Amino acid sequence: MVASVKRTIRVKTSQHILPDVPPVENFPVRQWSIEIVLLDDNGNEVPATIFEKVIYHLHPTFANPNRTVTELPFRIEEQGWGGFPMDISVFFLEKAGERKVPHDLNFLKDSYETDHIIQVPLNKPLLLTELEKSGSVEDTSATSTKRKTSLTGAVEPKPKKAKTATVSTMRGNVDLEKLAVGLTKLNEDDLVGVVQMISDNNTPEMNVTNNADDGEFIVDLYSLPDGLLKSLSDYVKKNTL
Repeated sequence: MVASVKRTIRVKTSQHILPDVPPVENFPVRQWSIEIVLLDDNGNEVPATIFEKVIYHLHPTFANPNRTVTELPFRIEEQGWGGFPMDISVFFLEKAGERKVPHDLNFLKDSYETDHIIQVPLNKPLLLTELEKSGSVEDTSATSTKRKTSLTGAVEPKPKKAKTATVSTMRGNVDLEKLAVGLTKLNEDDLVGVVQMISDNNTPEMNVTNNADDGEFIVDLYSLPDGLLKSLSDYVKKNTL
């Protein structure tokens, strides 16, 4: 398995109403923007120079919904009247891989930040040089490798309470049974990515058990939010073709 180190991505969102633009369906039109930085070991924001590009996967109603940005701070700016969940794909330097993080675009605050912890590979010299600018480059992949061990035996979708003899396995466009089977077909490195995606987006409503000391990572797929399930489904399809 490739050695890796943890880094925290901060997704920064800002928005404001455009008073001179007519409302749409009685909703004000807003100007919004998103940009991406890293946090160093002291929690300070630093440029995300470990990435060569970022792709924002916007709502399909947008023209050209997959927006590629290659300039720091990987800022995208748009107008719209409604929020929506999106995926953000970040690509490491030297073609060292991709990570996808979910993001909720909403207008509850004028500005807000969300942080995601990812594993960054240490096997590329230029990437390693840029990593050193934001903190330690000591390999932290050992814990992740151990945690993934029980994932293949623990992803069967299990509803907490089945009120009838048949329980739907569909959540939105995601078939949870197929997703569970697909997870068991992932290789070691890709399983670590699954564990990371779930851990990064864990909430109190999700039924996730992470016993790192015992090498267990157990998740009830039925407890995951739709946006995360869609991201997992896309990730599994991509890595099991």
